[in-house]
Amino acid sequence: MSFSLAIHGGAGTILKSRMTREREAAVHTGLARALHAGEEILRDGGSALDATVAAVCALEDDPLFNAGRGAVFNSDGKQEMDAAVMEGKTRKAGAIAGVFGPRNPVKLARAVMQRTDHVMLIGPEALKIARKEGLAFEDKQYFFTQARWDALQETIKLRKEGSVSDDPARRHGTVGAVARDLRGTLAAATSTGGMTAKLPGRVGDTPMIGAGTFADNETCAVSCTGHGEVFIRWNAAAEIAARMRHRGETLRQAADHVVHEILAPNDGSGGLVAIDRDGKIAMPFNSEGMYRGLVDPETGAKTFIF
Repeated sequence: MSFSLAIHGGAGTILKSRMTREREAAVHTGLARALHAGEEILRDGGSALDATVAAVCALEDDPLFNAGRGAVFNSDGKQEMDAAVMEGKTRKAGAIAGVFGPRNPVKLARAVMQRTDHVMLIGPEALKIARKEGLAFEDKQYFFTQARWDALQETIKLRKEGSVSDDPARRHGTVGAVARDLRGTLAAATSTGGMTAKLPGRVGDTPMIGAGTFADNETCAVSCTGHGEVFIRWNAAAEIAARMRHRGETLRQAADHVVHEILAPNDGSGGLVAIDRDGKIAMPFNSEGMYRGLVDPETGAKTFIF
């Protein structure tokens, strides 16, 4: 039995026409760093959950991606972060929404799963768990990035003018990972800063188990990125597992159908990474690009944007 790992850093966040060589190189470096973090754990016999959390932490620490340090700002100029984890053997899950302060929100989601009787916590109560667990906190300066702040100001200006931007980065941006470990256990982890200029308190698909994050050893593990409201309404991640279980579809068939035949026609731009119980990986997207990467013992590590 072998291991496999796939990650994403958001779909639709960069148009090919606007990509610079410098940014492209930085994105590939960030993705490779996250793959390495997860691969090391899996290669040494570590768990799929440990690997996905480690990979997501690496992406949360990189300001290029909309999660953790690179989280976007809401309409009040504040950052509210969501995250979730799920383990496929027991289907245990943990999620948090609307938090600010923990350096790695995905670690807090895991703490909710392992240290409480609940699946999701929000706001102040979630932060109490983070402090009790001794998770690292950072201040506003750590999480501030000029590019995210400028995007907020431009979005606010466009709204006042009655215009909308064609830049998909304003409503997209999530990081995630799925893995299969040497014991055959699947896991998924996802983290996001949400949508630029979102209403305070808005929660997307990322922390909603079955919408943006899902794992079940009998079928697959999934981490989504895209227009969250649509992914929620169509229960995107769990729909892939359901098609595999009830229709007998392969992972690729189910994932492609959900992304291209269900989400795309309903304004659900975005994509996902998924892995099945045999370690096969699918990474479909219906936007111009999706930051993504994969690694397994046979192919090694590869990263992609378009």
